[in-house]
Amino acid sequence: MAEDPAIIDGATRADVWLWRARFFKTRTLAAAFIEEGRIRLTRAGHESRIDKPARPLKTGDALVFAIDAKLIAVKVVAFGERRGPPKEARALYSRLEISS
Repeated sequence: MAEDPAIIDGATRADVWLWRARFFKTRTLAAAFIEEGRIRLTRAGHESRIDKPARPLKTGDALVFAIDAKLIAVKVVAFGERRGPPKEARALYSRLEISS
């Protein structure tokens, strides 16, 4: 099996991961959402905004973003090798509790 070009040094592009995890129908939509600065990334206790689609995500990263007025908080668990069915996509992340 060929190596996935989207996974480099234990990380994958943010737009690819969001698309494979089925939060967006296309990578183009995921990239546009990211470029608007609408996703917060927490890695090793440090929080920042993702503003480039090529920004690498690693397992353990926490993402917080809103789609259609619904706040989503997830932890990256895996990268996946393709955009698969919903059950496969749900295995790429775990839901996080949102504290108020």
